[in-house]
Amino acid sequence: MPSSSLSIYQTGGSLPINAPTYVKRQADEDLYGWLKNGEFCYVLNSRQMGKSSLRVRIMAKLQQEGIACAALDLTEIGSSDITRDEWYAGVIDSLVGSFQLEENFDLEVWWTSLALLSPSKKLSKFFSEILLNRIVSPIVIFIDEIDSTLKLKFKDDFFALLRACYNQRADNQEYKRLTFCLLGVASPTDLIADEQSTPFNIGQAVDLKGFQYGKEIEPLTRYLKEKVDNPSEIMRDILKWTGGQPFLTQRLCNLVVRANNSIPDVSQIVQQMIIENWEAQDEQEHLRTIKKRILSNEQRSGYLLELYRKVLTDEQVTINNSSEERELQLSGLVVKRGNILQIYNPVYAKVFNEYWIDKELNKLRPYSENHRAWLLSGKMDNSRLLQGQALLDAEKWASGQQTLEGEDKDFLGASRAKERAIEIEKKENKSVEKRNILLKEANENANKKIKRGTIIGTGILGIMLLLSVGLSLGGTWQFKQRIKKC
Repeated sequence: MPSSSLSIYQTGGSLPINAPTYVKRQADEDLYGWLKNGEFCYVLNSRQMGKSSLRVRIMAKLQQEGIACAALDLTEIGSSDITRDEWYAGVIDSLVGSFQLEENFDLEVWWTSLALLSPSKKLSKFFSEILLNRIVSPIVIFIDEIDSTLKLKFKDDFFALLRACYNQRADNQEYKRLTFCLLGVASPTDLIADEQSTPFNIGQAVDLKGFQYGKEIEPLTRYLKEKVDNPSEIMRDILKWTGGQPFLTQRLCNLVVRANNSIPDVSQIVQQMIIENWEAQDEQEHLRTIKKRILSNEQRSGYLLELYRKVLTDEQVTINNSSEERELQLSGLVVKRGNILQIYNPVYAKVFNEYWIDKELNKLRPYSENHRAWLLSGKMDNSRLLQGQALLDAEKWASGQQTLEGEDKDFLGASRAKERAIEIEKKENKSVEKRNILLKEANENANKKIKRGTIIGTGILGIMLLLSVGLSLGGTWQFKQRIKKC
């Protein structure tokens, strides 16, 4: 046992093979057994759950069994401003180095000789013609940080190739010696996004749970004995706060032994050293990593925050495997227990409380969905522009922002221009309507005058006809009188 417990607990990074505080979980047995039997596996979980430490231990154990292993960290290859050729060449170069295949293999010459083939086909030929030919033992390739590929336009081809290697086993026995283990912050549905392609539906999912109280946690409890009077009870209190989350558990153990108190108050340590002013004390960016994950995509963060609020306030959020639920789990903030989503631990509940949710929601664009749709249309879909109260609310929000992106200014400016155009059109329509009303009134007055004139004319004509008849009758009578006289 080391002379001091102060440096025993490691927070951050992969634990070395001989780390005395490594906690062996059911995942260790599952992953080792499946890989030894040639099963494809994936360990997909949130950050700082011990994925890399698990990989280090299992890889060493497999190598002791005579299995050739390589660890491929995709972040070392890069994902920003990298071409398809550069990326695939980087993968092959890393594998050549890991398996020590440099002798009699010139990557540049070999790559150039296959100039007519696509990069993914070149990697396929590397597996079949180089790797499986030069290594006769079973082979396991650990591919870590697979989430670094999710923004690559060509990542579907890479994961489709891995699936093809599995399918090749039916026709080529040699491929049964080649096994892959994927590790990262992603879900299987993320790996092949093209809905027209077959999804990544192979392999065994390794359930990497948090630390459980009991024999499993003994490596951590062992070193508490030097500093506290009741190590088992202290460890129980630690797990109540962390929920067994590996990083937080190691960190809180470290804080407890550093407190140099034989009867430490775990709740007080958590409050003072983790929760209070948490962003300043979060040196290894555990809590900030969770925050960034939740808020990284503004188009979805509002949905995630509201879904998280339901979990936080003890609503029964039943799993339906939506993308928002998967994203919330990958943040590490919530965990699936049975068929229900629950907050991972009390530390998260204290830090990411309802006040935090409201504060972050207030920072979001109140028009994020319309803004995104307008941008996707090339700023041509004017139906997405804001009007009325929605525009006033957006402008009020924008006035409170210290900095506003150009695209936001364009969107609000276009919305205001549309609003002005609508107001002008309304005024013009009112003016036309008023003119139509005046014209109608003028026509009605004219018709009335015409009607009155017609009535008067008809009366005069009637009188004239009556006079005419009267005169005619009078003339006839006089004529008759003259005849009588004669």
